[in-house]
Amino acid sequence: MNKTYVAKKEEIKRKWYLVDAKDKVLGRFATKVAAVLRGKHKPIFTPHIDTGDAVIVINAAKLRLTGRKAKQKVYRRYSGYPGGLREVPFERMFEHKPGMVVELAVRRMLPKGRLGTDMLKKLKIYADDKHNHKAQNPQILEV
Repeated sequence: MNKTYVAKKEEIKRKWYLVDAKDKVLGRFATKVAAVLRGKHKPIFTPHIDTGDAVIVINAAKLRLTGRKAKQKVYRRYSGYPGGLREVPFERMFEHKPGMVVELAVRRMLPKGRLGTDMLKKLKIYADDKHNHKAQNPQILEV
């Protein structure tokens, strides 16, 4: 009988990847980034352990959406108080915080709770093509 493999913390080798978001579609781009953060591209993937790698996203301000989503998409958050529902249209959010748009798309594809929070800490997002992670020697990842 075959045993199920479970990754151990000391076996996990983390890499850094550099991803260019220029002219990529937001949702399809975010799924690829979330899979790398989660570690699904590795043969040692274990669902309840963070086996993923770090991802640096550049040119987040040059992402795009298909169809009429740019006009129709709305980001909502609720404070918990009466009248505390806040809505921000995609166009305004993308204009002011393009990194937040990518972060929210990726965050919602990761597990909820402490595991997803730890995975999200390995995501670094930059609106333009400059980043300060040269020392990590990131490999370019095509998505």
